[in-house]
Amino acid sequence: MPLLQVLRPTLPILIGASIMLTLSMGLRQSLGIFMQPLTHDIHISISDFTLALAVQNLAWGFLQPLAGAMTVRYGFRPIMIVGALMYIVGLILMATANGLVSIMIGAGVLIGTSLACTAAAIAMSVAARAVPETVRSTVLGIVSGAGSLGALLSAPIGQLLNEGFGWRIGLAGFVIMSVLMIPAAWYAGRVDRIPLPKPSADDIGDATAATAARTAFGNASFVVMTCAYLVCGMQLVFLTTHLPSYLAICGLDPMLSAQTLGMIGGFNVLGSLFFGWAGQRWNKLALLGAIYILRSLALAWYFMLPATSFSTLLFGAIMGFLWMGVGPLVAGAVAEMFGLRWQAMIQGLAFMSHQIGSFLGAYGGGVLYDALGSYTMAWRIGVALGLAGGIVQVAFALIRPSQPPAPVLRTA
Repeated sequence: MPLLQVLRPTLPILIGASIMLTLSMGLRQSLGIFMQPLTHDIHISISDFTLALAVQNLAWGFLQPLAGAMTVRYGFRPIMIVGALMYIVGLILMATANGLVSIMIGAGVLIGTSLACTAAAIAMSVAARAVPETVRSTVLGIVSGAGSLGALLSAPIGQLLNEGFGWRIGLAGFVIMSVLMIPAAWYAGRVDRIPLPKPSADDIGDATAATAARTAFGNASFVVMTCAYLVCGMQLVFLTTHLPSYLAICGLDPMLSAQTLGMIGGFNVLGSLFFGWAGQRWNKLALLGAIYILRSLALAWYFMLPATSFSTLLFGAIMGFLWMGVGPLVAGAVAEMFGLRWQAMIQGLAFMSHQIGSFLGAYGGGVLYDALGSYTMAWRIGVALGLAGGIVQVAFALIRPSQPPAPVLRTA
């Protein structure tokens, strides 16, 4: 049966989830554009700004399991709509900030909490529930790819507003864009009407949240995937936070940073589609490890050479292809191992590791730059850890393929 015919009944859900994801991730990935003018204007340091983004990543990571568990009790729609409202308020606080406190609350706490309710883990869980298992990985790749368009649009728009009217107007433009998350979340919330499939003998759907979490951390494949996931967050958030600053240091056109983030967003679509397709056919965990290895090699190549416009855009294309391809692979692996009922929560548990890495990439990169005056040590650490994590992930996936959990009984 053609894919479109299979998906037609759930297209509003998938489109809503994709738009919500593309806005929440695209706007967040483009905040680094405003780092230089914002910090200069309100008299805070680069490390202060990156600390706010680090808090954002920690709030996102540690609240993600809670948001996932709350969708089981309250449904997806209310969680996503509350998250969209928090995103809008967070951007308003940033646009009107006159000191570090507003940046920390807006960019850090509020946007971080919002991402736990609107970003990849929730959007992927919505998409996974809405479609049959036979096309799940492919559809997760499509949603992830559609969700990648945000950076392609928001980065150039933000840079144009920033250069033409100042960073406050640029962030005001982001506020207007973020309002669209509310209707997107409403339509995606229709997934609450779709019943869960009948649980199989090895499904943990009837378990409590605590039992589901214990089962997940008792699965060796899940634990290795979670540990390697730290590398993913560290590399990506280091780039989105510090690449605009690095290009400014190299004396390149400020618009190049927005063009590169847009290039990342464009190739993100291709990478998400490819890895969603590939995950339907090959070992998802081995593919994850391959992504980490290839990203690390690309980072080493780019930072070892003098930065030029061509090399930067090519680097953006390579990293974009390898960017959100992890989304359908992680979501698909979790659904295969543990079923759909607790997918958002268990994926959130893995994502905590990702966000610890994001904290290190955002704040650690800023601290190393302030201390050493360059990003050399930061990218070297990112490359070394990326290669190590990727090699371990591939080796374990091939030696010990993931297995579904043993049956569990419902506990009080």
